[in-house]
Amino acid sequence: MSFLVIGECVADIVRAPAGSDAADRVHPGGSPANVAYGLGRLGRDVTLLTQLADDPAGRLIEAHLTGGGVRVEVGDVPERTPSAAVGLDARGQASYSFDIAWTLKGGAPADLAPRHVHIGSIAAVTAPGAAAVLAETERLRERATVSYDPNVRPALMGEHASAVTRVERCVALSDLVKASDEDLAWLYPGEDPRAVAARWLGLGPAVVLVTLGAAGSFAVTRHRTVAAEAPPVTVVDTVGAGDSFMSAVLDTLAGWERDALGTLDAESLARLLERAGAAAAVTVSRAGAQPPDRAELDAARETFALRSVRVW
Repeated sequence: MSFLVIGECVADIVRAPAGSDAADRVHPGGSPANVAYGLGRLGRDVTLLTQLADDPAGRLIEAHLTGGGVRVEVGDVPERTPSAAVGLDARGQASYSFDIAWTLKGGAPADLAPRHVHIGSIAAVTAPGAAAVLAETERLRERATVSYDPNVRPALMGEHASAVTRVERCVALSDLVKASDEDLAWLYPGEDPRAVAARWLGLGPAVVLVTLGAAGSFAVTRHRTVAAEAPPVTVVDTVGAGDSFMSAVLDTLAGWERDALGTLDAESLARLLERAGAAAAVTVSRAGAQPPDRAELDAARETFALRSVRVW
């Protein structure tokens, strides 16, 4: 199955903790790029439609992606490759400040016929490039399933009500949506994530997944909700954890048709959360957005056996 991911590449500059002797670290990043890389590491046929500058950061990112099996299509060449300064707290939790513009103009090559399209993060909601992302998604949706991860970056979202409208438009285009509890807390302050997930189902998706950090994750369809605990792991940092989760979800569901996604039974949803949670656990156990390959994921599933599942 072929995948097309549309979205940004970002050079993540991970700041050393205050008072430490360590140096800052630069990692290839950007949520959509991380998802594409995760799919490539799992052996999937994946193309990333993005924008990259011809500068050291751009060349570093492109080499990283192609080394992971990702075909890179550059739809726009900006003056400089976007960057994000990443700060880590004592628990390895990441926070970001950005130097980024998203101006994508081109679409996917005419000979590219993906079976699945993934969009998300900055690229799906930031003008002027978001218009190209949505137009391409709408064009391809006739013959491809679609997934979306809002991966909210508050500093780049602009006015709140407008941001919510843009996110919900992407939700409505999608067959599967994954969001974190932090995403939902910013979009809908004070609301129960399960209530938001149920409301999003009414916009169009067949499946909504919500990650809860160390508390695990849950999946919602029109027929059932399944929740799973997170695997126990020593966290180095959380950079790319949600993207690894998303890659494993897409890999697990590869080949599912639009009409079938909503029929996933409780066992299938539990195993989906288990596999995606194991992928995220591998990623947080090492520095930067380094998702597992297939052998590492298989080994992690044996190490992190499914712990506790609730169905309702």
